[in-house]
Amino acid sequence: MLDNIKKIVRSRFFLGAMVILVEFVLLVALFAFLYEAFVVLAVMAWIFYFVVLIYILNRDEIPENKLPWIIIVMVLPIFGAFLFLLLSSNKASKKDYARYEKSAKKIRPHLVQTKNIDKIKQLDIDAYAQARYLYEGAKAPLFDKSKVTYYPLGEDFLEALLTELSSAKKFIFMEYFIVQEGKMWSDIHKVLKEKVREGVEIFLMYDDLGCIATVPDDFYEQLRKDGINCVPCNKFRPILSHIHNNRDHRKITVVDGRVGFTGGINLADEYINAYVKHGHWKDTAIKIEGEAVKSLSALFISLWNMQNVRQLDCDKYLYITKGGDNGQGYVIPFGDSPSPIDTEDIGKTVYMNILGCARDYVYICTPYLICDRELLNCMCNAAQRGVDVRLITPHIPDKKAVFLMTRSNYKKLIDKGVKVYEYTPGFIHAKSFVCDDKFAVCGTINLDYRSLVHHFECGAWMYNTECIGDMKADFLDTLNKSQLIPKREAELPFFERLFAELMKVFSPLL
Repeated sequence: MLDNIKKIVRSRFFLGAMVILVEFVLLVALFAFLYEAFVVLAVMAWIFYFVVLIYILNRDEIPENKLPWIIIVMVLPIFGAFLFLLLSSNKASKKDYARYEKSAKKIRPHLVQTKNIDKIKQLDIDAYAQARYLYEGAKAPLFDKSKVTYYPLGEDFLEALLTELSSAKKFIFMEYFIVQEGKMWSDIHKVLKEKVREGVEIFLMYDDLGCIATVPDDFYEQLRKDGINCVPCNKFRPILSHIHNNRDHRKITVVDGRVGFTGGINLADEYINAYVKHGHWKDTAIKIEGEAVKSLSALFISLWNMQNVRQLDCDKYLYITKGGDNGQGYVIPFGDSPSPIDTEDIGKTVYMNILGCARDYVYICTPYLICDRELLNCMCNAAQRGVDVRLITPHIPDKKAVFLMTRSNYKKLIDKGVKVYEYTPGFIHAKSFVCDDKFAVCGTINLDYRSLVHHFECGAWMYNTECIGDMKADFLDTLNKSQLIPKREAELPFFERLFAELMKVFSPLL
C-alpha cells in the first residue's frame, strides 16, 4: 500500500496536477487581492463579468454545453468569468491548427470524392445522403474496392494485427490512445523491432495524457533507440489551460497502405483479457483491405504532421494499393476532430443520420452513455417510430461516477421503447452501430461529451459490407450474455439519482 502511494506521489501526473492546483490557488488569491484593493478594477471586473455572461448565452452550441459555465460564472461572478476564458475552449490551439491545415492542404488532393457516390445514389437514397454528408462534413470519400473483416474480441484482433505487422515490407503507421507495457505490447514491440532490422519504416504515436500512468516518461525516447519513429501526441504540460481537452483517442494501424485496422482496442493487456480489470473485457475492431486504407493513412499523417515532428510526405504514403477487390459494399473511413479543424460534431451526426433513416432495427454498443438531449431524443424518436433500438452498456463499470451517469439515462430511453441491456460478464468497450442489415459504424467514438466534442476520433461507416452480418450476429450473441434492464429498475435510488443529475449538469466539462 505504501509503495503504491509513493509511486503515485512520484508520478508525472501527480506532480503535474499539484502544479496546476498551485496555479489555481494563486489565481484565486490574486483575484481576491485585486478585487479588494482597487475599486476601479472591481467596477471593470463586473463589466467583464456581464460581457462574458452575455457571450456564453449567445455562443453557437447546444444548451447542455453552456449550462455548466453559466452556473460557474453566476456562482463565482468574476473569477468564474476568467476561468471560462481560460478553460472553456474545446478548440485546438491556433498553432496546432496552422500545422494541421498546412498538412491537410497536401492531403486533400488525395481524398477526392469517387464516382461511387453516383452508384450508391441509384442503389439507396439513404446511403447516398449519409455518404454525401461524410464527404461534405469530413472530406471522407466513398470506396468500393475494399474488404472489411470484423473482430469480436481483442484476442482475435491481436492475432490478426501481429500477422499483418509481420508481413510489412515498406512502412507501418500506429496511433493509439493507450499503450501499456505488458504481454500485448511486448508481442507487438518484438515484431516492430524485427521489422526495423528488415528496413521497414515504423511510425508510432500515442496520446501522452492517455499513457501518463501506463508507460515511462521517456517511452518515446526508448522506442527511438530501437529505430522506431515515435512521438507522444499533445504532450502533457502542468499548465492551467484548455489544451488538455483535445486528446488523441484514435486507434489506427496501417501496414504498407495495403491494410488498416481501427476500432475500440488499445494496446494494453485488459483489451485482450490477459489482465482481468473489470470482468471480461468485450471490445471490437475491423480490418480494411484495399483502396479505403488510404483514408486511414491520411488521418494518421495529418495528426503526425501537426505534432511538428518529422513531416511525412503525402505522395510517398498516400497511394492506392491492390487488395480487397473481392470486398462487397462500400466503406468510408472518417475522422472527427475538435474545432476549428472540424466545425461540426462529425461522429454525433453520423450516429444521428443512422438513427434517422432506420426502418427495422438499430443495435448499439457503447461503454458510456453521457450524451446530449439531442442524441438521446434521436434514439427515442427511432423507437417511437417502431424501430427496434437496442443498447448494450457495461455491467461492471470502470468509473463508478460515469456508470451512475450512464444509468441515469436509462429511464428516459426505456420509457420511449428503447431496450437497454448491461453486459453482465464485465465491461463492454466496443463503440458500434448496426442498422437494418445494411449500415454499420465501428470505431473509437463513445456516446459521451469527450468523444463527441473534444477528442480526435475515427471510425468507419459501412454500407452492405460483408462484415455487417458478422457484427449483427456478434451483437445478438452478446445480447444473450447481457441483462435486460426492466422498466421498474430503470430509475436510480434518490441519492444516486441526485448525484448523477448533478454530475450530468457538469458532464460537458469532465
